[in-house]
Amino acid sequence: MVSAKNAAPVEKFRKDYAPLPYSISAVDLSFDLHEDHALVTAVLSVVPRTAPLPAVFLNGREDVRLEHVIFGGRALEAGKDYEVDGEGLTLSAEALAVASEPGKAVPLEMRVRIEPQHNSLLEGLYKSGGMFCTQCEAEGFRGITYFPDRPDVMAVYSTRIEADKALYPVLLSNGNLMESGDGGEGRHWALWRDPFPKPCYLFALVAGKLALKEAPFVTSSGERVALKFYTAPRDIERVDFAIACLQRAMKWDEDTYGLKYDLNVFHVVAVDDFNMGAMENKSLNLFNAKLVLCRPEEATDADHARVEAVVGHEYFHNWTGNRVTCRDWFQLTLKEGLTVYREQEFGADMGSRAVQRIGDVVRMRSAQFPEDAGPMAHPVRPESYVKMDNFYTTTVYEKGSEVVRMCETMLGKPGFRKGMDLYFERHDGHAVTCDDFVDAMADANGADLSSLKVWYGQAGTPEVTLRHEYDAVQQRVTVTLSQTLKPSKASPSPRPALVPVRLALLDRSSGRAVPLSSGQKRLGSETVLQLTEAQQSWTFDGVSGPVVPSALRNFSAPVRFSVAGQSVEDLALLLQHDTDAFNRWDAGQTLAKQAVLGVYDQLRAAEGAEERTLAASRALEGEAMSLVHALST
Repeated sequence: MVSAKNAAPVEKFRKDYAPLPYSISAVDLSFDLHEDHALVTAVLSVVPRTAPLPAVFLNGREDVRLEHVIFGGRALEAGKDYEVDGEGLTLSAEALAVASEPGKAVPLEMRVRIEPQHNSLLEGLYKSGGMFCTQCEAEGFRGITYFPDRPDVMAVYSTRIEADKALYPVLLSNGNLMESGDGGEGRHWALWRDPFPKPCYLFALVAGKLALKEAPFVTSSGERVALKFYTAPRDIERVDFAIACLQRAMKWDEDTYGLKYDLNVFHVVAVDDFNMGAMENKSLNLFNAKLVLCRPEEATDADHARVEAVVGHEYFHNWTGNRVTCRDWFQLTLKEGLTVYREQEFGADMGSRAVQRIGDVVRMRSAQFPEDAGPMAHPVRPESYVKMDNFYTTTVYEKGSEVVRMCETMLGKPGFRKGMDLYFERHDGHAVTCDDFVDAMADANGADLSSLKVWYGQAGTPEVTLRHEYDAVQQRVTVTLSQTLKPSKASPSPRPALVPVRLALLDRSSGRAVPLSSGQKRLGSETVLQLTEAQQSWTFDGVSGPVVPSALRNFSAPVRFSVAGQSVEDLALLLQHDTDAFNRWDAGQTLAKQAVLGVYDQLRAAEGAEERTLAASRALEGEAMSLVHALST
């Protein structure tokens, strides 16, 4: 066998995806926690899709020590019925022959020994600061027990935890608390059950000495939910703002999307050494303490905004990520891009929509655009990876959110809500793809969004240019949009994508938006042009005078945008009169940048003139001295 330490990295490809020949309907876990080790017993309800089953491989890690395996009531023998190496556990087809009836569950029991206190990877179950906790996304569950560690394996989980009562008085896992009791010899136990199927990356466990602050939330239909925040005892008075953020997020999701919370308790645990920032485990969110602890007397406005955004983001995953999850990790943006979009919209509704959008775009331009232009450029949905952890990027998150926002831009808020409703109706409880999301949006609105899918498959930032001509005789404006995308290693043959360009035309003399008409169709003061080819043109009739385009309003697509022939006067008019807050800000930024660069160029020119004068003076002085020397000799 080749050990995990010496095995060459294996590249995985999206095109190679295939469903497993079995599903797992239920997972029963039992944790026996001690100071120097933990014993984990897992009972998986294996449901064959076909019979007989082929050999089955379950992911594992070198630090997972197998103690026994029982399948269908029979203890399996090492070397005969199964093989173990540093990558996992392989069960032979002969050992699985008892699973002879498709659709009928057969129990697979495994007991393993792990050492959380030595788990320096901080993936799986680890111990930090005297507390047991977990981090299973993306592929950490294999460090807890042997399992098909992939997001399309969704099961109902129950978890029993037993530990020393004095050292670990708080025992938490996913779902609702079913039972708890005394285990004798100073130990105690708790049994949790999550009734909603989930992938293993959403499993969570916490055990430790923690202080609790609790607050209520009542859903729109009257169900009471207990919101429980756990921290180190010294920090418990610093969670009030985060609690209020969570309450606002829960209400916002009900009001905006009709999405109610689905259990009777929601836990948030602040962990000093948590390595992922925050994690949306079903009903048991884990946060790095700095992202949840916040008091006005010690935190800035930016700190408060960050806590509100992260608390909202992790809660919103309850539906976009947990109830509907990813088929495979190539689809990561399905949950993260969509949830970033929801987080941004929540922030806009809680504060200033203009300030929120400006901040979102600043982050895109300063972080994601350079990523798209550099050697690490990759599509929103990568085609391959060696280690999935490397793809938690601004492209997958922020650019992915902009792809979602383009749907909302083209369909409008009511149409986007219809698409979301259909998405949940079709896919609740399933692991799906980015294509499934776009198809739900398209089908709910009778729209063709096939060109939008191009965004998922190619890297780079398109450059879009607008040109416009005014025909005074015909009182007609012609707007031409063109898009280009430079070939790159990640996308050697890029194709035109669907680029929605939100557009208004401002009267050059008054600054007011002119009514837009195209043929017999009246469009109001604003329209969305859908650029799907390398170059397209549109005409607008009944325009009585020259106009200044206000284009890419609200940053309607993640592109580098320019308006041919745009003057300082045009920018000043946009800054003074545009009703689109983002474009007003952007025009001001462009004017300021041009002014600063203009002063810089003038200073450089002045410095250059001074240097040329000094050089000429030195030359004349040299010639004069030569002449004096010649005359003196």
